[in-house]
Amino acid sequence: MDEPVITGRTTRPLDDVVGEALTARVTVDEHGTVTGWNAGAEQLLGYSAQQIVGRPAAELPAGPLPPDLPPFARLPRWHGTVPVRHRDGRRLEIKVLAHHRTGEWFLVSALSNQQPPPLADDPFVTWSFAQSPCCALALYDTRLRLRRANADMERSVALTEADMLGLRVNEIVDNPAGDRAEESMVRVLETGEPQYNENFLRAEGETREHAWSIFLSALRDPAGEVRGVCLTAHDMTEQHWARKRLQLIAEAGRRIGTTLDVMRTAQELADVTVPELADFATVDLLTSLEDLHEPLPEGGPPPGPVMMRRAAHQSVTPGMPEAVVAMGDVDEYPEGTAPVVTLRSGRSAVYEMTHPEITRLVARDPARGARVREFGVHSVLAVPLTARGTTLGVAVFTRHRKSQAFQQDDLVLAEELAARAAVSIDNARRYSRERGTAVMLQRSLLPQRLPKQAAIEVASRYLPAGAHAGVGGDWFDVIPLSGARVALVVGDIVGHGIHASATMGRLRTAVRTLADIDLPPDELLTHLDDLVARLSTERDAGRSADAHSEPAGEVGATCLYAVYDPISQRCTLARAGHPLPAVVSPEGTAELLDLPVGPPLGLGGLPFEAAEIDLPEGSLLALYTNGLIESPDRDLDDGIRRLRQLLTGPEPTLDGLCDRILTDLLPPRPPDDVALLIARARALDASQVATWDVPADPSAVAQTRKDALGQLEAWDLEDAAFVTELVVSELVTNAIRHAEPPIQLRLIHLTHDDSLICEVSDGGNTAPHLRRARTYDEGGRGLLLVAQLTQRWGTRQTAKGKTIWAEQPVPPAGV
Repeated sequence: MDEPVITGRTTRPLDDVVGEALTARVTVDEHGTVTGWNAGAEQLLGYSAQQIVGRPAAELPAGPLPPDLPPFARLPRWHGTVPVRHRDGRRLEIKVLAHHRTGEWFLVSALSNQQPPPLADDPFVTWSFAQSPCCALALYDTRLRLRRANADMERSVALTEADMLGLRVNEIVDNPAGDRAEESMVRVLETGEPQYNENFLRAEGETREHAWSIFLSALRDPAGEVRGVCLTAHDMTEQHWARKRLQLIAEAGRRIGTTLDVMRTAQELADVTVPELADFATVDLLTSLEDLHEPLPEGGPPPGPVMMRRAAHQSVTPGMPEAVVAMGDVDEYPEGTAPVVTLRSGRSAVYEMTHPEITRLVARDPARGARVREFGVHSVLAVPLTARGTTLGVAVFTRHRKSQAFQQDDLVLAEELAARAAVSIDNARRYSRERGTAVMLQRSLLPQRLPKQAAIEVASRYLPAGAHAGVGGDWFDVIPLSGARVALVVGDIVGHGIHASATMGRLRTAVRTLADIDLPPDELLTHLDDLVARLSTERDAGRSADAHSEPAGEVGATCLYAVYDPISQRCTLARAGHPLPAVVSPEGTAELLDLPVGPPLGLGGLPFEAAEIDLPEGSLLALYTNGLIESPDRDLDDGIRRLRQLLTGPEPTLDGLCDRILTDLLPPRPPDDVALLIARARALDASQVATWDVPADPSAVAQTRKDALGQLEAWDLEDAAFVTELVVSELVTNAIRHAEPPIQLRLIHLTHDDSLICEVSDGGNTAPHLRRARTYDEGGRGLLLVAQLTQRWGTRQTAKGKTIWAEQPVPPAGV
């Protein structure tokens, strides 16, 4: 070996350590011109760099090259003996190791006359193998020149010890790993401390890189002086790829199935597998998945060509030029092609491009064949997507940049990733089906169109929650009441899904039933609270009886109920745990109404209070659910403040105002359902209402009929005189006979829908009812006649008694 290296912490320049001139180094470009010539080459052949650079490399050999030498352009590396001519005319046989780089060849040859003489085996072998572990082993002197290599090292680089003798690591291995190894070897020489590296190298003739664990240690003589470096390499390829596979599976667990969206989940599978597993990946799903209301056929797709939609693809090439089918498009796959065979068999398979199932697919589609040839696709892996016994589609992975074909380990890994993705896709599909059912159910339970009425102009919006939250139980309604009044209701059911939608339908029906008997808002909420409490009790009992039933969650709700009277321009409101409504005055100021606090529905035993406010004509009343103003990214007060600003903004229509509020306050996929109801108050003109106080005397009935007929004449409604006269006579007579004063008659002419309302109020609390009169009864037929001759009739309780009313259609005035 060379002289001992004095250890220390100062790192010497690499050239001082290795001795550049100990190796002849030459570079030749693709045209065969010499572009580099070092001092070692000058010492070997006698030519200086000025004399040789720029000249053809073909002038250097002293005779014909070996006959078995293949074309250099197709070789990554070549080594052998080449005859060359020295400048003085001597013929030399030199060993050459040539590496093919991009655009040039790099040739090296150790100068045998400059190598130190070989040492006797005993001391050298004792120092090296006694201090070094087994495996691939190489010994380097203090000039970092190879002196010995064992059989494993020869196999790992596909060179013999004789081919490598006297060469540096970065001359044997034309790879950045060689440079890193030399830097570590210098540190070993100077510090005496061992170094550790991990490298990835591909031996000549192999398509797969090997992972090497490199350990570099100092070789010391008996005196402790560093005489060289021992390099040991452990092939960790299997462990490395096993670790990579586990890492990819763990990564897939984090990245696949983050949403309940089918297409997004498919894309996550493609993203995870490229470039770690494949160079191009596609995910195609059966189009039969798209019919959410039909069960999937058992046993996979029916015989014949299979229609699949491209759900995802990913590529190592920007823009994914390998793709023949665009995202979202449907393609037809014939029988006997790889994707269809994989679907029907339910088994994964690795294909070479000459396999009949691949050639059929390529032959059918010239565009696909052109892409295969253009990118050099050489290996295909098809994996079925199956979950819970249902075939969902197929994932196809291809390689064109990676030189190694898919192996059995790759197939196992792809199946694991595809199985995870398939479960997530099936979960998303099932969720989409349930969500679609819930949305359809909920929309069928919501008003299809708002009723026409004279009291308000109204616009509404309902927006279901995004995919994560699921459909909730928000609802709204507009309910015409007697006396030209109207009820507005907005509610929110606790929870999401079909159970919430079904509960919403039951509560909406209950509200309409209770509104039909004209209960005041606070009493209506009290009855609704009892209903929700009973529903919760029934559900708890059902879960106890069926241990396998699916949890449905707690039954609870919030509600806001308001009644507006366009004659008095007064509005009565009560709330049960619901957000406060907003009112915009005709002057344009927006405020939240200060309503009494009411508990959410279902708690039971707590009272509700109503508040009555003036609501002048032109005022806006906005009712909404909490999803409109609450957001994880925004403070509640900010949501309310922004809502008030939007309500006062210029907007010609209520529909436009609703759209602007939703666009401004909500993200594209809101985290919760949103219901919004905006009403603009109208007022009935005094000329449309006539009122008379009626004495509690039967003789007053005739005058009352006369007054009513006179008012009809003033309204130009003489055609309604017969029915109106009968209704007035019957209702006033009943009030005088069976009720208590004060008695009052009111006629309301609703011109917007051409109807006439007759109301008789009294101080009694007993409500009349229809009964079947017997043949010889003198009475009992009056209300029956009223019910038959009018469109609808009813009774409502008031603070001072009750009101009986009847509504009839009338022709437009003057017709």
